[in-house]
Amino acid sequence: MKRPVFGCYAACGLFLLWTLFLGPLCTSYPLDGRTESPYVSVVEELERLNVGFGFGWHNVTCALCKAIFASVDVALLSDSNMERVARALGAACARLHLAEPDVCHQITQLFRQDVIRALQESVLWPTEACAVLIRPSCGHFDIYAPWNVSLPPIPKPPVKPPTPPKPGSPQSRVLFLTDIHWDAEYAEGGLVDCKKPLCCRNETGRSKHRHTGAGYWGTYGNCDLPLHTVENLLENAALSGPWDWVYWTGDIPAHNVWSQTREQQLNELVTITRLIHKHLGPNVTVYPAVGNHESTPVNSFPPPFVHGNHSSRWLYDTMAKEWAPWLPKKALDTIRHAGFYTLQIEPGLRLVSLNMNFCARENYWLMVNSTDPANQLQWLVQTLQEAENAGDKVHIIGHIPPGLCLSSWSWNYYHIINRYESTVSGQFFGHTHVDEFEMFYDEETLTRPVSVAFIAPSVTTYINLNPGYRVYYVDGNHPSSSRMVLDHETFILNLTLANNQPSNPDPNPTWDLLYRASEVYGLSTLFPSDMDMLLKALQTDDRLFQRFWYLFHKGHVSKPCKDTCRTSLICILHSGRYDLLTHCGALKGNKDSVREIMC
Repeated sequence: MKRPVFGCYAACGLFLLWTLFLGPLCTSYPLDGRTESPYVSVVEELERLNVGFGFGWHNVTCALCKAIFASVDVALLSDSNMERVARALGAACARLHLAEPDVCHQITQLFRQDVIRALQESVLWPTEACAVLIRPSCGHFDIYAPWNVSLPPIPKPPVKPPTPPKPGSPQSRVLFLTDIHWDAEYAEGGLVDCKKPLCCRNETGRSKHRHTGAGYWGTYGNCDLPLHTVENLLENAALSGPWDWVYWTGDIPAHNVWSQTREQQLNELVTITRLIHKHLGPNVTVYPAVGNHESTPVNSFPPPFVHGNHSSRWLYDTMAKEWAPWLPKKALDTIRHAGFYTLQIEPGLRLVSLNMNFCARENYWLMVNSTDPANQLQWLVQTLQEAENAGDKVHIIGHIPPGLCLSSWSWNYYHIINRYESTVSGQFFGHTHVDEFEMFYDEETLTRPVSVAFIAPSVTTYINLNPGYRVYYVDGNHPSSSRMVLDHETFILNLTLANNQPSNPDPNPTWDLLYRASEVYGLSTLFPSDMDMLLKALQTDDRLFQRFWYLFHKGHVSKPCKDTCRTSLICILHSGRYDLLTHCGALKGNKDSVREIMC
């Protein structure tokens, strides 16, 4: 039954809009101290900022709170009230120095219509609003309530541990690109340390000293990449081929999330897609996935039941058009529907490309309905069952790693991977900008490793990194192939050398091999059991861990990782499920957080 429309009540709406508008500018990753329920963060922020209300919600009784929210009209349904709320948020943002005044104004204007519409569609009851603002005993905030996907009544096949291929067996060499974040406004010589969330741009001013300004090829700091660096990477990657195929897991635009337009987003999507096609050539097939930055406002991915101008058709239609040279018609049809697809890469190997924005806590449209948005996980179950029936292996690609998803989505995904552990032979993600992985264990004991989600480092420098890309070596096309990852390599552009050789930028910089996993970690393969052994070694061998920490940052580390930092990071690597990840110190307000990347 559809709920009566109480809408986005003025007071609750003001704060929720505040957090959703300004979140993209100030969110660390993962969200330090943030739980899935917004209760704690809402109350703490209201008390800290007071948001102009002049009183504390803790002093209001449950009865009074419910009366207030039940009596307030649907104020934000009118365009004039939307405008007033946006202006108030922008003014408060500037007054509290949360960002530069123009950034405050632009972010509220950009986000207001989509966020307000999502909040109106979510239809909070007074009891739910008061549970958020006062305490859980005033009501139940159930927008992100638990849910389960249905698995077929087909018994799980007996598990046979994978065996390494015989020497000389074919391998597939796969290029992996993620988080390009091309900044069309990147300016050589621009300010690296500016007052805006993204620097090294025309609008942020010039450095007084040449050697302290933004470098030609990129810069360590809160900066994304110029287009010529992206093109140079693709030129070098083409020379490093041949490639059997390419995985590309999204995030094309820069981090100027307060000032983006649909026209700009589509231009950047088209530009990078065509550059990849140009440099890698027509004989290399690229399999893309949708990132969270492709849309504007950032993270705005409404489920397919949202129609009209608020839908994502403007984005998905262009993706389908530009990716048509790489993908079959059936895959293009499901991209137009909801941004995900499946296809056959070669005999015995299928691919699933997931739209991980339907699991993201930052996607405010999921307040409307977070229960398996777009029916994607149920579709995944069906796809994996068909693959199991055919004896095929499956690779899964996506942008946001599953351990960072909404709790119920993450739990269901973990459950699916457990059920189909003999079918899912590889998981590949990006988003975090650093070099890491997430482990999956059997659900009964959480001790037997069943799968690995590999998380590749970014192309972009954001924040304080070298540009980079990944190469995976996968068990190839032969009768007994596991299709699992045997090894991987990471290549970087060392900005210190590229920008200053000897005193001017190197016109032909080298993308150097940073490391090969099997050599650094002494592993014969990168099967789940091998990665589990690596985790155990990282816990006991500090020298090995510090090497991992160096590679984690693509060879540019600003500070060491000891004690709590080390314990937290190992915990994160161990946790491919959100409810397990919440036990790690980095999610408990730990000041020595290992996460400083805004994605």
